[in-house]
Amino acid sequence: MKIAVYSQYYPEKSSKSFDELISVLRQNEVDIYIEKSFFEHISEDLKAQTSIHSFSELNESFDLLISIGGDGTILRAITYVRDFSIPIVGINTGRLGFLATIQTDEIETAISHILNGNYKTSERTLLSVETHPDNDDLKQTNFALNEIAVSRKNTTSMIIVETHLNDEYLTSYWADGLIVATPTGSTGYSLSCGGPVITPDANSFVLTPIAPHNLNARPLVIPDDTTIKLKVDGREDQHLMSLDSRIITLSNATLITIKKANFKIKMVELLDESFIDTLRMKMLWGEDKRN
Repeated sequence: MKIAVYSQYYPEKSSKSFDELISVLRQNEVDIYIEKSFFEHISEDLKAQTSIHSFSELNESFDLLISIGGDGTILRAITYVRDFSIPIVGINTGRLGFLATIQTDEIETAISHILNGNYKTSERTLLSVETHPDNDDLKQTNFALNEIAVSRKNTTSMIIVETHLNDEYLTSYWADGLIVATPTGSTGYSLSCGGPVITPDANSFVLTPIAPHNLNARPLVIPDDTTIKLKVDGREDQHLMSLDSRIITLSNATLITIKKANFKIKMVELLDESFIDTLRMKMLWGEDKRN
């Protein structure tokens, strides 16, 4: 079995989780490939192990990718996974963790189950984006798992986001920005801006304005086969567009087209795990906090 390991940082909590993970993987005699920049942080003793290698790119020969960190780490990991259909396992050393659902005290048991094939996968829809004129920063990575958002840059003034759905004019949002979120992303940035929670298997996207100045603007759930076109105007000549955690600058003359990506990401879940359970636990639903 060929397994990739990805992380961004090496604080004490991640270090302990990483060491425990590597121990479990070595016990199961798998080939371990650690992301190149993270590989530089590990001990020389581990680097010397014949079963441990580094990678800078992935391909279809990998059986799993294990991410150590929070949800943000997984969002960066998908830029390696791309459309290779490699299932992703998330070990949560961050905070909330809707995607990274394996807790640090579950590593040995959970990873052993997964290596033995005792798991299920949840397929997650992604967004893709094109711009006219073309933008060089999007040529290699033009997709996002959580959301694509446009927002103001270098100004405290609002922007105007002219929005079309399937070439039909919807509205012009006067706001700090606009989020287009997937069901996976509905529990992230969109939720913090008042958007609804959408279950991962729903065939929907949500448009969520960021601090709208026209107070009748509300989040809107749309079918995920909708083509969304955005055009930004404002006092500045440029604005920002974010794809999950990656940010680029665009001219206000740019036409942005957002669609459902032509591939999905596979998230690994334990057999006794469900989105509803995770949602209830993370949102503290059903708990009496009056005492």
